[in-house]
Amino acid sequence: MQKAKKSGLPTSVAMKHDGHFVDLISSRSLGPRIRMIPIEKIDPNPHQARCELGNIEELQDSIRSKGILEPILVRAKGSRFEIIAGERRFMASRNLSLKELPCIDLDVEDAEAMEIALIENLQRKDLDIFEEADGLQALADIHGYNHEQISEKIGKARSTITEILSIARIPQRARDIIQEAGGFSRSTIIEIAKLKTEEDMVKFAHDIAERRLTREDTRDLAKYLKGKTKKLKYYVYNFVPEDTDRFRLRLEFKKQAITKQEIISVLQEIIEQIRKKEGTPALKP
Repeated sequence: MQKAKKSGLPTSVAMKHDGHFVDLISSRSLGPRIRMIPIEKIDPNPHQARCELGNIEELQDSIRSKGILEPILVRAKGSRFEIIAGERRFMASRNLSLKELPCIDLDVEDAEAMEIALIENLQRKDLDIFEEADGLQALADIHGYNHEQISEKIGKARSTITEILSIARIPQRARDIIQEAGGFSRSTIIEIAKLKTEEDMVKFAHDIAERRLTREDTRDLAKYLKGKTKKLKYYVYNFVPEDTDRFRLRLEFKKQAITKQEIISVLQEIIEQIRKKEGTPALKP
């Protein structure tokens, strides 16, 4: 006679009757969870990687019209939630008085949360060059990543990572000059970062802004400051009016250093010579 097939757990396995067993299983997340979270339970990230959130009016208009198309990243902090990435979306939504936000709830520790926040911010298109440089430097400092590891995480060439990281060396005084001048090209900023001392960087940035140096002039001055050449070809002063379509003025001096007063004197001399040729009275001193 054939034995009846037994069903259920093997005799060697016993049921766990711990009253908290089910609660323990349900409390563990097997992966990120997408959920709607009341906005009053969400707190900004105290380690926000971006210096400025910028103008969010355009983002508010988009959210008002189409809603939030990309959930923000959060993690549980007690009974509340802390933003990992998505600060601008959070601020824009709060300004619009939204009651809840679509969120991806991640179970991560402090170090991993900071890494995700940095990488998410570094992949945005509206970061300025200094925010990008400081963000990469933070990845290197906090997590000990080398240039190759950062390259893999960010998805940029290793040589590009090295160039951008060099920009993090530029002191705030030089950065202020660059920003007040309306910004320099990336290649020019990298030339500034290659100088050895902060004083040289500040002086270089000041000269570029004050004299409106071209890319070629900038390279010549950089070689001089780095000691690769003992003599400048000439001192250059460029004047670019707001209406750049009308004219541009470029003065080249044989001396390596010129004061503002000397530039003014030369310009007055040029005007006097032009007026003399036209038969008009010379300028009075």
